[in-house]
Amino acid sequence: MTGSISTAVGAITKRFGRSYHRAAVVLGSGLGDYASSLPGALPMPYSDIPGWPVPTIAGHSGTLYSADVNGPILMLSGRAHMYEGRPLDEVVFGVRVAIAAGARIIVLTNAAGGVADGLHPGDLVLISDHLNLTGRNPLTGPNDDRLGPRFPDLTHLYSPTLRHLAREAAAEAGVKLGEGVYAWLSGPSYETPAEIRMVATLGGDLVGMSTVPEAIAARHMGAEVLGISLVTNLAAGLSPTPLTHEEVQETASMARDRFTRLLDYLLPALG
Repeated sequence: MTGSISTAVGAITKRFGRSYHRAAVVLGSGLGDYASSLPGALPMPYSDIPGWPVPTIAGHSGTLYSADVNGPILMLSGRAHMYEGRPLDEVVFGVRVAIAAGARIIVLTNAAGGVADGLHPGDLVLISDHLNLTGRNPLTGPNDDRLGPRFPDLTHLYSPTLRHLAREAAAEAGVKLGEGVYAWLSGPSYETPAEIRMVATLGGDLVGMSTVPEAIAARHMGAEVLGISLVTNLAAGLSPTPLTHEEVQETASMARDRFTRLLDYLLPALG
């Protein structure tokens, strides 16, 4: 995979004319068009990048942007998911390429279901840790020592330093920001009420279908990781209405201004 990563980095460098990018942000549901509003934003469709998977899910546009926010940063508008039938090396490919292009900080955003008491649709929550409940790991198989160690330590996977910066940015932006544990289940079906009770019993505050494999792959390569969830719905058994992807998109759209205001204050402070 190292060769395909290098090929993708070469294509990105040639298109954007920037030899490195100091950070990268994966934009989840509802945030896709944020990247185009940033200073000096240059687009590159995923389909133009060798090996980069193109998302098939509504709300994930499939465009890479290079922007200048206190230095060059990459913005990944859309991501691939395991539930699309993709192997995990494809799911984490974009994050690995971003790190190989120089990004030492990876910001992962997502839409999530709220499990913990007190969470409501529209809340923004820092990820302090995760539960991998899929039985899948992007590091399974032969290890490429050029990417990272065979057995990476995930004790501080979600960087305490970056979480502190995010809390400071939220205070400056006037945005409420919680903190909790994100549980990854495979999807694409929403979880059952029994599965949500299990997540709560295990200490999960949020539940979703992404982010965790990207975070593991990023830490494997030595990058610092920050995760931010937008609660778009109450999880199964906690919501009075059926769960739908349309609800996720609608809530993400309504909360977009607060989320982008947080990013406006956070991104210049990274690094």
